[in-house]
Amino acid sequence: MLKRILSVVVIVAVLCAVVVVIAAEKKADSAKETKCAATRPLPNKNMVHIAIIVEDVEKASKAWGDLLGIEVPKWSLIDPPEKSNILYRGKTTDARLKTAFLNLDNLRIELMEPVGGPSTWMDFLQKNGAGVHHIAFDVKGIEDEIANIEKKGMPLIQRGEWTVYTGGCYTYFESEPQLGVILELLESY
Repeated sequence: MLKRILSVVVIVAVLCAVVVVIAAEKKADSAKETKCAATRPLPNKNMVHIAIIVEDVEKASKAWGDLLGIEVPKWSLIDPPEKSNILYRGKTTDARLKTAFLNLDNLRIELMEPVGGPSTWMDFLQKNGAGVHHIAFDVKGIEDEIANIEKKGMPLIQRGEWTVYTGGCYTYFESEPQLGVILELLESY
C-alpha cells in the first residue's frame, strides 16, 4: 500500500512539472498569435486540485492522512441526480461520487470513489484502476471557457453541479491526448 501511495505522490509531482512545461510552451505560442485568434489560453492559471480515483475513499483517506500526518478527511457523497444534473457524453446519468479533500499547504488533493451509473469517473476506474484522474482550474464564465477548450480539440465529456462544500458547476474535457490527463474547469457560485 505504501508503495502505491508513494507512486501516486511521484505521479502528482510529475504532473505538476508537466503543467509548468505546458504552460511555458503555451505562453510562448500565444505570444505568436494575434488578438483575433480563434482560441485563447485559460484566463485564470489557478490550479485548485489534483484528483485521484480510488476504489475505497475511506481507506484511501486514512492512508493519505497517515502518510502526511494530517487529520483523516471526512468524505461526502455528491448530490443525487435530481440536484447534480450530471450529463455524461450528452446524456443524463445517475452517477454519484464519494469524495474527500486533503488540504495541503500548496494544493488540494481530491480522492474520488465512483458509485452509480456511467461517468468519466467509472470509466477511468474500470480502464485504469486507481490513479490520477484530472487537474482542476477555477474559471469565471464557464460557458465561454467550454467553447474555448472545445476549439482546442478537447471535447466536453461530462458536466454537472454540486452543493457539497461550496456550490457551483464543473466540466471535464477529453484532453488526455493533448495534456496526458483529464482537464476540469470549475466555477463556484
